[in-house]
Amino acid sequence: MRANLGMSLPVMAATAAAIVSPDGTGRLPALGWNSWNEYACDISEDVFIRVADLFVEYGLQELGYEYVNIDDCWSNRELRRDNVTGRIIPDYVKFPSGIHGVAEQIHARGLKLGIYSDAGTLTCGGFEGSLGFEQTDAETFTEWGVDYLKYDNCNVPEEWTDEYIFYPEHTDNAVPPPGYWYGDSRTAERYNAMRDALLDQNRTVQYSLCAWGHARVETWGNETGHSWRMWGDIVPEWKGQYTYSWGLVPIITQAARHWNDTDFWGHNDWDMLEVGNGNLTLAESRTHFAMWAAFKSPLIIGTRLEGITQPVLDILRNKELIEFNQDPVYGVGVRPFNYGCHIPIPNNETEHPPSHYVGSSTKGIHLFLINSYESERSIEVAFEEVPGLRGLGEDEEYIVHDMWTGKDIGVFKGSYTAAIESHDTAALRITTIHGE
Repeated sequence: MRANLGMSLPVMAATAAAIVSPDGTGRLPALGWNSWNEYACDISEDVFIRVADLFVEYGLQELGYEYVNIDDCWSNRELRRDNVTGRIIPDYVKFPSGIHGVAEQIHARGLKLGIYSDAGTLTCGGFEGSLGFEQTDAETFTEWGVDYLKYDNCNVPEEWTDEYIFYPEHTDNAVPPPGYWYGDSRTAERYNAMRDALLDQNRTVQYSLCAWGHARVETWGNETGHSWRMWGDIVPEWKGQYTYSWGLVPIITQAARHWNDTDFWGHNDWDMLEVGNGNLTLAESRTHFAMWAAFKSPLIIGTRLEGITQPVLDILRNKELIEFNQDPVYGVGVRPFNYGCHIPIPNNETEHPPSHYVGSSTKGIHLFLINSYESERSIEVAFEEVPGLRGLGEDEEYIVHDMWTGKDIGVFKGSYTAAIESHDTAALRITTIHGE
């Protein structure tokens, strides 16, 4: 981030205070790749250079993927900081060129480099954190040529614990007094400290708050960073909780509750993509990618690109879904609507999110229909019940377009019924026959 070249804080963007950069960084959801899901701490300089090359080779760069992000475990766990400068020391065994050298190689390919730190004393992996060293670390990262910072939330000292703790997955959170604003919480203070340090630098940095939905980050994150994590970590499973991690369906259900907390310059982040990983079927991976794109979440690939299968690559390269995610005119993602689902969604619902979602783009009205059940289902859409759909005359005809195949399905009047495989999602675009 850079204050001296036109970035300001806060300004009004859309309807909420936001950090606006003159080069457009953060206006739309970030697209990129992150090392954690597939490599964890087993990282090296070669991994990131190879990913950058594959971005180009696979056509991902052409589609807008631009950030190659280093996650945890990149620094020297023993030496930690330089005794004189106070700067974090990279692990030069893993990164012989240093982070600056990696950044130069990534930039030479027309891409951008991301790095990871933590708003605590240590990272989640036990490496050096940035709490209390925000100015030093912001200066270091920007001098190295870093373009993106993922800022995690582990190892927070007791004195930094919030007075009114709020964890989104808990039902027994502390109740603050009337009028209390979580933007005054200690969590917000920790994240704002790094924001201010980044704003002091002569470089624009995409700032990703990995706050896990704590302290109702959706209420203040837009004036602190460009995106904010809203839930615990993702795992490549369809449903369920795994200690502090979650399958797809609980995350999608929570995302449906917070569909309207995203707009230009600030985005709910539902964690990195697990497309093609672990136990996910292709249908589940399709749902994963479609709904992350639909909710306007950052699309940060967490899949090993080396040796990726063609069907998985095709999901990640779906041009129409990426275009919806990156639409320059409509910044809000899809919202759930009617069809027997309970809105607001019950707090105890974790296996069956709403099935019907609608959103707008410059190309029309888009529908996303999730089959969360264990067998194929036929899901109907009555056109008169689709919010925002134009031309609702009795005899109006609509073109239904399949965003997965890129082809029109046909012309329909009154309704359309999709046969959807178990755990799959239909991604449709609807326009009148006049193209509206």
